[in-house]
Amino acid sequence: MAELSTVQTRSWARLPLRWLACCGLALSLHIALPLQQTAWAGEAALLAENPEQEARMMTIASELRCLVCQNQTIADSHSGLAGDLRQEIREQLQRGQNEQQIRDYMTARYGNFILYRPPVDRSTALLWFGPGLLAVGGLAFLWWTLRRRSRMQADAFDPDTPDQPDEP
Repeated sequence: MAELSTVQTRSWARLPLRWLACCGLALSLHIALPLQQTAWAGEAALLAENPEQEARMMTIASELRCLVCQNQTIADSHSGLAGDLRQEIREQLQRGQNEQQIRDYMTARYGNFILYRPPVDRSTALLWFGPGLLAVGGLAFLWWTLRRRSRMQADAFDPDTPDQPDEP
C-alpha cells in the first residue's frame, strides 16, 4: 500500500507542471498563428492599366505553360515565375508587340515546352502521333491474339476442372 500512495503522490505532483506546459503551448500557438497568417499574405497582383490589355495578357498567358507547375498555365499559376512572366507579357503589350511576337519571344527564351500546343515538327512528332500509334498497336496485338486463339483446338486450353483433388 505504501508504494501505491507514493505513485499517486508523484502523479499528482506532476499535474501542475503538465497543466502549465499545455497552457504555455496553447498561449504560444494563440500568439504565433495570427502572426504566421499575416506572413502568408502576398503582394497584390499587378494589373495592366487598360482592362482590354489585361484581357489580351490573360489570353496569351492561358496558352503558355508554367515552367514551375508544368500542369498549369501561366494565367492559372500562383508561382513567382508565372507572376514574372505575366508582368513580362504586360510590358511587351505596352511596347506594342502583338500576340505572335510575344509567343515567339517566350519560345525563343524557354523553348517549345512553354507552349501548351507545340508545333508539329520532327522533335514533337512522337508527342502528337505517339498515343495514336500506341492505340493502333494495342488493337492490332489484341486482334492477332484473338485470331490465333480462335484457330486453336478446344483441348489446347486448360480444362475447367482440376486434374487431381486437393484433399489427401
